[in-house]
Amino acid sequence: MAPTLPRTALSCAAVLAAGHAAPALSAVAPLRNRVLPRLAGTGPPGHVALTFDDGPDPASTPAFLEALDRLGWRATFFMLGDMAQRHPGVAAEVAAAGHEIALHGHRHVSHLRRPPGRVLDDLRRGLDAVTDATGRRPVRFRPPYGLLSAGTCLAARRLELRTVLWTAWGRDWTATASPQSVVTEVGRGVVPGGTVLLHDSDCTSAPGSWRAALGALTPLAERFAAAGLAVGPLADHDM
Repeated sequence: MAPTLPRTALSCAAVLAAGHAAPALSAVAPLRNRVLPRLAGTGPPGHVALTFDDGPDPASTPAFLEALDRLGWRATFFMLGDMAQRHPGVAAEVAAAGHEIALHGHRHVSHLRRPPGRVLDDLRRGLDAVTDATGRRPVRFRPPYGLLSAGTCLAARRLELRTVLWTAWGRDWTATASPQSVVTEVGRGVVPGGTVLLHDSDCTSAPGSWRAALGALTPLAERFAAAGLAVGPLADHDM
């Protein structure tokens, strides 16, 4: 019997690991968009939700606020708690401009690398930091890298946070991203009622990559207008 014990232990570990990582299958966009539309952020046709991750960042977020104001758009900003703690004034500016405040966690670390207790602690710390900086308690949450674990689901439920990923992204975090490449990538995945992911900070991306997303906003506005799509925050999907 002794030789079988290690195999049994390995089998149990494999089952536990599979259960922990199973929600990460939602990262497969075609599967998510088709089977889990609520998680993908799908809303009413005729509207596109615009979202930004990784801020607030004094080097870039104000430029996005200016561009969005010029376009007459409001968006949803998924903020990192540690960034909100370091730059509370910028976080407050986002809220004061009328944008929806959401949570991206406290630190930008994959939840697949953290046990459930650590995930809960991270979300709680991030929630407190973002709420303190903006004066608004987020009701929506997006995990770092869009990767869910069993711990993510449990923590979000415990904190009464609604998890939302996206239907289209701009791949604006790479060193080779450009405004045109962002527009092209968004165009491949955006659908009426969809949610677009961009980044208003390069704190976890290639230095200066935020400029690609910023430069893409005007051509995206033209594309959305031509398709008859209004742009707004995720909150508008609930209307």
